[in-house]
Amino acid sequence: MNKKRSLEKLNQSMHAMCACPLKETAINVVPGKGSADADIVFIGEAPGKKEDKEGEPFIGAAGKFLDEMLASVKLSRDDIYITNIVKYRPPDNRDPRPEEVEDCWMWLSEQIALIDPVLIVPLGRHALERFVPGQKISEAHGKSFRREVPGLGSREYFALYHPAAALYNGSLRETLITDFSKVPKLLEEVKKER
Repeated sequence: MNKKRSLEKLNQSMHAMCACPLKETAINVVPGKGSADADIVFIGEAPGKKEDKEGEPFIGAAGKFLDEMLASVKLSRDDIYITNIVKYRPPDNRDPRPEEVEDCWMWLSEQIALIDPVLIVPLGRHALERFVPGQKISEAHGKSFRREVPGLGSREYFALYHPAAALYNGSLRETLITDFSKVPKLLEEVKKER
């Protein structure tokens, strides 16, 4: 079975068994999208209203900005995998609760294990906290961290502001574009170390 099919099966079985209470209020599950052979996995916080409606991650304004940044480093969504910490939209776009994050953790860790990316890019403070605890996104953005995470082994993480943050705070737009431009070089460096 190829990796793409394995990932599809994983997402189906995890959706069936996931105990996350957000499942009860969401319209659709949003497991993630992209290449099962991706070198980079981008991880946001949670699906928003549009993502919940369509069942696809990062399809609103923040997703369009992410697409622009990917294009700026000659990547597309076909080259990466993008998902969220939780797979269901929290009501009224509230922050996911710790127990909801925990309920979806096995799903996310299984996705990462199957894809086996070279680089994991947490988008925003919630995703960063899951992988690199105790770091403030305002200080960690644009930096990489080699971390040992239980169940995932030692991996490279590159902290970025969430694209939505740049939509709400225009001054972060240039920061995010500058930070994003470091991705290709970092990816090559980490590949050499593997």
